[in-house]
Amino acid sequence: MKNRLFLQIDNAPLIIFRIFLGFLLACETFGAILTGWVNDNLVTPKFTFSHIGMEWLQPLPGNGMYFYFATMGILGLLVMIGYKYRWSLGLFTLLWGGVYFMQKTSYNNHYYLLLLICLIMLFLPADRYGSIDAKQNPQIKKLTMPAWCSWVMILQITIVYFFATLAKFYPGWLEGTFVKNLLERSVTNPALYEIMTQKWFYMFITYAGIGFDLLVVPLLLFKRTRTIAFIASVIFHIFNSITLQIGIFPFFALCFVVFFYPPEKIRSLFLKKKPIAQNVSTITYEGKNTLIYFFIPYFILQLILPLRHYFIKGDVLWTEEGHRLSWRMMLRSRSGDTDFKIINKKTGEPLFYNFSDDLTHKQKSGMETKPDMIWQMAQRIKHHFAEKNIEAAVYANTNVSVNNRPYHALIDPKTDLAAVNWDYFSHCAWVLLPVDK
Repeated sequence: MKNRLFLQIDNAPLIIFRIFLGFLLACETFGAILTGWVNDNLVTPKFTFSHIGMEWLQPLPGNGMYFYFATMGILGLLVMIGYKYRWSLGLFTLLWGGVYFMQKTSYNNHYYLLLLICLIMLFLPADRYGSIDAKQNPQIKKLTMPAWCSWVMILQITIVYFFATLAKFYPGWLEGTFVKNLLERSVTNPALYEIMTQKWFYMFITYAGIGFDLLVVPLLLFKRTRTIAFIASVIFHIFNSITLQIGIFPFFALCFVVFFYPPEKIRSLFLKKKPIAQNVSTITYEGKNTLIYFFIPYFILQLILPLRHYFIKGDVLWTEEGHRLSWRMMLRSRSGDTDFKIINKKTGEPLFYNFSDDLTHKQKSGMETKPDMIWQMAQRIKHHFAEKNIEAAVYANTNVSVNNRPYHALIDPKTDLAAVNWDYFSHCAWVLLPVDK
């Protein structure tokens, strides 16, 4: 196994993946400007719900975020052409990480995956061919790479699909409830709506989703089933792209296929002018320290993070505790409302704060059903009155439903949210646990 990891193979898959990645990074960031995503999530809001502990990370004022995203788009193009590769990708990763931690109203798993892949690519020799860097500095030019460069990408996407499969084994998915609700919300064409909301169709999609996530990687690993798995991947991701409109993710996921095919096949398809490497199949220990000291700890963490919710009291589907960073993709819809009761601790008199004036419609919808965002809103209310030298107690009255199930109180209405902390590693006792979710 050790020898196989350090076997020299043609680096065509990594080179073409860098080109695809850079192009998609540019599409994602320029597209965020053109579609209004930047305006809706980072310019219009008075503040953003950052990840807890990073409340200081807020959007740039004025038109600053447009320049921020335009810079990332340019950096994506530089990654694609391989100019100052590590500097370009490193700066993009830093800026993208800023956006990721800056807001979670529009949290999406593929934003997290993009961040991880950019981080991985920083440690891979993806600029040694087909890049401006290699043309300007021929000393770095190389036609091969150690096989572990492909295997770390395969392992990362395997983790994504495995935990996505595991998360689907709950009644709301297995009964087809969530998929039915999703299609009813997403499909706008009347003819397609008539077909897609029929039970046979949404149940087929339900179990096809499980089957695809579970089997796609194993089928791609074997030569006899590889092309079938690739065709299935194209159909699956194009369907998701059209139906769910989830940006670049379907195309990004398809890019990983290049690491499953023989490197020579990728070279013959995409890099026809690339010379055939003469030193393939030789064993070197190139990147041994990187593999041991970065990638082994990295993948241990990647295996731990999606499991953490199993060690937190309550059902993550309801509490949301441990939901993020766990590849729990497209699993639930939440609806409900939240109101705050604010009391002057010194006088006992009620205080008024219209939180709706501070939030966009999307922020309000997200905040009203998610415990961490409700807590953050309570902290904001607390600080608002503290600036007026008023010590306020903040209570939340909530009514929440998951996947159109019965409504329940989510937050203990007797808990002063201004006086409690958010616990990252265990259950917050003030998040209620109803029997019927």
